[in-house]
Amino acid sequence: MSRGSDQPGDGPAPGRPAQPEVVSGGEVVPGRPDQPVRAVPGGVSRDGVSPAARDSGAPTAAEPNPSELAPTGLRAGAARDRRARAERAVLRLARPYLGRLLGAGLLAAATEFAGLALMATATWLLMTAAGRPTLDRLTVAIVAVRALAVSRGVFRYTERLAGHDAVLRMITDVRARVFATLTTRRDTAARRTGDALSRLVSDVEAVQDLLLRVLVPGAAAALVSLLAVGGAALISPAAAGVLAVGLLVAGVGLPALATALTRRAADEVAPLRGALAVDAVDLTHGAADLAAFGATATALTAAEGRARRLARLERRLAATGFAVDATGVLVSGLTAAAVVVVALRAGVGGVLVGVLAVGTLAAVEIALALVGAARQRTQLRAGLARVAALLTAPVPPSTPAPASAPGPSPASAPTPAPGPGPGPGGTPATAGHDLRFAGVTVRYREGAAPALDGVDLDLPAGRRVAVVGPSGAGKSTLAAVLTGAVRPDAGRVTLDGVDVSAYPAEELPRMVGGLLAEAYVFHASVRDNLLLGRPRADEEELTAAARAAGLLDWVRAQPDGWDTVVGEQGGQLSGGQRQRLALARALLAAPAVLVLDEPMEGLDPAAADAVLASALAATPTGHSVLLISHRLSGLAGLDEIVVLDAGRVVQRGRHDELVAQPGWYRDQWLLQAAAERGYLALAP
Repeated sequence: MSRGSDQPGDGPAPGRPAQPEVVSGGEVVPGRPDQPVRAVPGGVSRDGVSPAARDSGAPTAAEPNPSELAPTGLRAGAARDRRARAERAVLRLARPYLGRLLGAGLLAAATEFAGLALMATATWLLMTAAGRPTLDRLTVAIVAVRALAVSRGVFRYTERLAGHDAVLRMITDVRARVFATLTTRRDTAARRTGDALSRLVSDVEAVQDLLLRVLVPGAAAALVSLLAVGGAALISPAAAGVLAVGLLVAGVGLPALATALTRRAADEVAPLRGALAVDAVDLTHGAADLAAFGATATALTAAEGRARRLARLERRLAATGFAVDATGVLVSGLTAAAVVVVALRAGVGGVLVGVLAVGTLAAVEIALALVGAARQRTQLRAGLARVAALLTAPVPPSTPAPASAPGPSPASAPTPAPGPGPGPGGTPATAGHDLRFAGVTVRYREGAAPALDGVDLDLPAGRRVAVVGPSGAGKSTLAAVLTGAVRPDAGRVTLDGVDVSAYPAEELPRMVGGLLAEAYVFHASVRDNLLLGRPRADEEELTAAARAAGLLDWVRAQPDGWDTVVGEQGGQLSGGQRQRLALARALLAAPAVLVLDEPMEGLDPAAADAVLASALAATPTGHSVLLISHRLSGLAGLDEIVVLDAGRVVQRGRHDELVAQPGWYRDQWLLQAAAERGYLALAP
C-alpha cells in the first residue's frame, strides 16, 4: 500500500510516520513552556548534560551530587547502604517463591557435593585398585561412583528446573511492576524510550542473575565448603585447617579482590547500555531528520564513542576476571600442595593423602564459584539500583483529595455508571461528569515559566469547550493535566468534586480520554487498533466510529477491510488516515469527557470541518468535549472558546463574541479565513 494520501481531504502525506513532538530531555523551549525540546542523539542539553547522563540519574553540572561533599568514609557507607536497600527491595519480591528458591539452593548444594564426593571416591577407588585387592573391597566404591555420577546430573537438571521456575515467576511480577511504574509515574514522562526499554529488559534481567548466578550458587558453594572441611577433619584435623584457610582465601579473599577491582567499571556499564539503547532509538526513528539537517555523522560519532567506552569497560572487566581466575587456580594448587604436606607430616596413609589432595582441588574449585558470584553481583549493582528505584518509588497517588476538599476516598471513588447517551454503534456509554479546573498551575522545572498559570475552567456534563491559542500557550499541557499525565503544582482538577488524582488509574480513562497529541498507532490491523478503545465492540460499532471519523470509505476500499495491517506507527497510512484512525478509536471509547487534541491535523480545510462536525455529532448526549485546536473554523457551535497565551486565559466566550472584539482570536480568525479562501480558490 502506498504511503501517500489515499483518501480525499488528507493533507500532504509525510515521507515517514509522524514522530511525537514531546520527547525526553526535560528542557523547555523559551516562550513554549508546554513543549519540551527534541533531544539530539548524542548531544547535550543547555545545562551541558547528555540525555544518557540525565536518564541514569546522574546529577547535572549545575547541581553537584551532595554526596561528593561528604567525607570519603561517609560516601562509601552511603553507597553500601544504597546497594543493600536495592537488593532488599528486589529480594522482598522473592518471598512468595522462597520455598522454590530454597529447594533450588539445596539441589545446587547437592550437585556440588555429589561432584566433590565423586572425585574423592574415584580417587580412593583408583589408588586402592592399584594395590590389586579383592573385588569385594571395591564393590561399594564402584557402585558409589556410578551413583554419584548419575545423581550429579539429576541434581543439576532438577536444580536448573526449580531455580528457573521460581525466578521466571518472580521476573514476571517484577517486569509487570516496572512496566506499570514506567507507564504511570509522572516523573518518567521525560525518560527516553531507549532507556525505559533498557530498564524493562536488561535491568530486570539483573534481578534474575542476582538469584540464579549470585545467591543460589554462592549459598551452595559456602555450604559445600563447610562440608568439605568437616570431611577432611575426619581424616586429618591439621589438613582440614589448611583446607579451611585455602577455602577462605578462595571464597572470601578473592571475591573481595574481584569486587574491588571491578566495582568502578561495572557501575558504568548499565547506564552506558541504557544510553546505547537511546542512541539506537534516536538513530533509527530520527534518521530522516538527522539526514535532513546533516547531523547523522555527529550522532553516529557520539553513539560510537559510547559504544567504544562500553567495549573498553567490558574488556577491562574481562581482563580483570581472567587475572582473578588465574589467581584462583594458583590458590587451588598451593592449597592442595599444603594439604598434602601437612597430611604426610601427620602420618596419614598414602591413599587418604591422595583423596585429600584431589578433594582439596575439587573443594577449592567449588569455593571459587563465590568469585564468579561476587563479580556478577558487582556488575549487577547499577541495574538492581535502577530497578529498585522503580519498585520502591511511590506509585502515582491514588489517595483522596486534601481533607478540606469534599469527595470520597479512593476506595469509594465514584464508579461510572451507564448513562442515557449511546456511544458509537448504540452501545450505552459512560454517564456524563462535571469537570472543573481551579487555579491550576504547572511548571515543568523549577524556576521555569509556568506552562499553565492559574487556569480556571468549568466543563459541566454535556458542555463543549474549545481551547485555542498560539503554539506553546499550554494547550497540550491542559490536556495532559486533565488525563492525569501531568500533576499540577498548584490548584486542583476535579471530576464530580473529586480530585482527578484520587481516581484509580484503571478507572480514569473510562471517564476522561480521547485523542491526545501523541496518539500511537500500533503495528496491527485497523480492527485491533480500534478495539483498543472498546475491546468488546462489534462490527456495527466499529463502522459507526469509522464513519464519524471519515475513515469508513477507506476501510471498505481495502482488500482486507478491517484486517488491513497499518504498519509500525501507522507507516502504511497517510498522515490524515492515521489521524482519522486515532480519532475513530477515541470516538469508539466514548469517555464521559472526550478530549480531542488537534483532531483535524493532517486534513485539508474542507475535510477538517466535515470530520470535526461528524465527530461532535457522534459524541453521546450528556458527554463533555474539550477540543484543542489551532484551527478556528468549525468552532461556532461550541458552548465556549477559551484562548490561552503563555499559560494564562486571555479571552473566553462564544465564537461570535470573540470575533466581535479585538484580540488574538479575531486576528487569527481573519488570517485563517483569508488563507483558507486562497487554498480553496486554488483547489481543483
